[in-house]
Amino acid sequence: MRVLQCLAICAALAHAITANAEGGPAGEFDYYVLALSWQANWCAREGDARNAPECEIRTGQGWTLHGLWPQHEHGWPSFCSTAKRPPTRSMTRDMTDIMGSAGLAWHQWRKHGTCSGLGAGDYFALSRLAYDRIAKPDVFRKLRKPVRLPAQVVEDAFLKANPDVTDDMLTVTCRAGWIAEVRVCLTRKMTPRTCGPDVQKECRLDDARFDPMR
Repeated sequence: MRVLQCLAICAALAHAITANAEGGPAGEFDYYVLALSWQANWCAREGDARNAPECEIRTGQGWTLHGLWPQHEHGWPSFCSTAKRPPTRSMTRDMTDIMGSAGLAWHQWRKHGTCSGLGAGDYFALSRLAYDRIAKPDVFRKLRKPVRLPAQVVEDAFLKANPDVTDDMLTVTCRAGWIAEVRVCLTRKMTPRTCGPDVQKECRLDDARFDPMR
């Protein structure tokens, strides 16, 4: 019995390592995760310390695109092997209106875009399509001072703004006491779908920090 248990544990560990391995083949994944970041929270938490240009006052950015991530049902690929050419500077620069910086766009291509099986231009176009398809609640853009709120409030606002998204298709994450991201699971055809267990790790804070737009 102990031998069988050991074999089962080893098999599970091997699956986890494979699922999250870097440098795998491009295009082999099950669905996408769209990650949206509230710019003001990221800036207050770490962007200001980096003197990030997107954190300057009156940039007018609310929910920005962190990335569009290929995902397995269990685990995720990253830094995949691909014969596709990397993006040009103009490609990454053209994403700053929704991503905040060309540097982030470049990093997202290297870590996640290479796993999509798409060329850089098509990956960024798909990322923009995914970003546009998810409605961002207006209520957060109306804040005038920092607030503390339950993470559930953020989730409920997104569910109300997106009637075709259910609570098992979306998750809200926190970091260091701040609302960090909203993550929505999408099929390859960009329709909402149920998230796998690796994505369904929600923030449970009742007093998460949320700053107004800059």
